[in-house]
Amino acid sequence: MTEPNQLLFFFSALGAFNGLLLSLYVAINTKKKVFANYFLAFLLLVLSIRIIKSVFFYFNPELSNIFIQIGLSACILIGPFLFLYLKSFSGNKNSSWVVHILPFIVGITILGIAYPYTEHRGVWSHWIVLGIYLQWLVYMILSFKYLIPILMKIKAKEKLMDFEVWLLSIYTGVAIIWFAYKFGAYASYIVGSLSFSFVFYLILLLIIFRNSRETTFFQEKEKYKNKEIDTETLDLMHQKLAIIVEQELFLDPNFTLETAAKELKVTKHLLSQYINETLGKSFSNLIKEYRIEKAKQLLEKESNYTIESLGYDSGFSSKSTFFTAFKKITGSTPAEYQKSQSK
Repeated sequence: MTEPNQLLFFFSALGAFNGLLLSLYVAINTKKKVFANYFLAFLLLVLSIRIIKSVFFYFNPELSNIFIQIGLSACILIGPFLFLYLKSFSGNKNSSWVVHILPFIVGITILGIAYPYTEHRGVWSHWIVLGIYLQWLVYMILSFKYLIPILMKIKAKEKLMDFEVWLLSIYTGVAIIWFAYKFGAYASYIVGSLSFSFVFYLILLLIIFRNSRETTFFQEKEKYKNKEIDTETLDLMHQKLAIIVEQELFLDPNFTLETAAKELKVTKHLLSQYINETLGKSFSNLIKEYRIEKAKQLLEKESNYTIESLGYDSGFSSKSTFFTAFKKITGSTPAEYQKSQSK
């Protein structure tokens, strides 16, 4: 192998092997046993299997056909695991992960037995692989809806939370790899593997340089060192939190956790812990609920509100953010809600 080829092999294979190691770390050594992390682990695993197959096939065309078949088959789970990982952050628990995984495992296994790659390379190249990439694309399209709230925040120039940046990076990375494999073949087969290494280390840099001390793989949940809030403090926090509603402090679009802690004369850490552990929600979601309640009150009193003015009068910084939050919390649009109240 020439020196340029050695470098090409090194860079294309490096990301794949490190992807395998990271998938094992996420699955086994993660400090918080959050089920979503297992979807991430398997997503990294199937991506790495696919990339390793590409690397070895590119530099060794005589690679055993069984490894080629395994590498191609792994692709059928990339889309479902991406979908399930993003879906796990949406709060939607309606469908089981088995529905999205088991049928494809069974299907690709049956195809592999009925049409082994060794004897049916043409069938795999022209039909099975085409179907796999189409399925991968369909799942990317289905997954995109879970990024819409994040894109709305970007459009509204709102600050993204760590886990939102992380989810956007994961989706973008998988999309880049899909495009590299689908269209990179017109340039060189190794493009897909190189793109994986590039995306992998780009995302790894994001993990390192983002402040991850309070998160585990960007699960937006704070650590409180197992320190419980005593009953007296709980009562005090309940009273203080009521001040936000009574004085309608949430109507300020720039109302943050820091601002709230300063207004209530408590520490940011204590306020965040109380909201997370006692109320079971994040500060931002709590404030959204307060604002939506205000919007509902306004709708019940006045019928001539526009969506934009209603959002601003409720404390939202943009019409799109308000509309998305209202529908998510109430299950209906502002117009539908107002119509239901007039009956």
